[in-house]
Amino acid sequence: MYKLTRKPFKLDLTALHAICDANYARLLRLFPAYENCNSRELLVGSARVQLEVVERCRYTTIFHLRQQRAESRWLGQLRVEVRAYHDVRMLEVMAFQSARQVAPRYQYPNSAMFAQDEKYQQNLFLADWLEHCLQNGRVALDPGASLTDSRSA
Repeated sequence: MYKLTRKPFKLDLTALHAICDANYARLLRLFPAYENCNSRELLVGSARVQLEVVERCRYTTIFHLRQQRAESRWLGQLRVEVRAYHDVRMLEVMAFQSARQVAPRYQYPNSAMFAQDEKYQQNLFLADWLEHCLQNGRVALDPGASLTDSRSA
C-alpha cells in the first residue's frame, strides 16, 4: 500500500512580486493623473469602472477600484482596494470584494475556503482585469460635455 504525501505549499514570492510590478504599471497607464486627480471613470463594454484615490502618503497611495453594471452577474459589482508602493513600484490587493486583509497563504481546507495561494490568485485576477480595462476601456465623458472639436467650430 502506498502512502500519499503532499509536498508542503510554498509561496512563489518572485511570481507574486512580478505580478505586483506589472499591475503597478497597468494602473498608472489607466490613471496617469492620480497625483492631481482623485478619480477617473472608464467605460468597459457595458460596465462603468471607477478608479478612486482614497489615501495619499509619501510612499504609498490607496485606491478603490469599482466596476458596476456589467453584463455578467458574477462580476457585475466588483470592488477591489489596492495599495500602490511608489518606492518599489508595486501594486498589491488589500481587499477583494468583501474579504479584507488576505493572508499570503492558508492551510487548506479552511473555514473561509480560501485557496492556499489566495493573495497570489487575487493579484493575478487584478492583472487580468486591469489588462482587460486597458484593452477595452474608454474614457467616460461627462454627460454635459461637448463632443465637438475646437477645430470644427
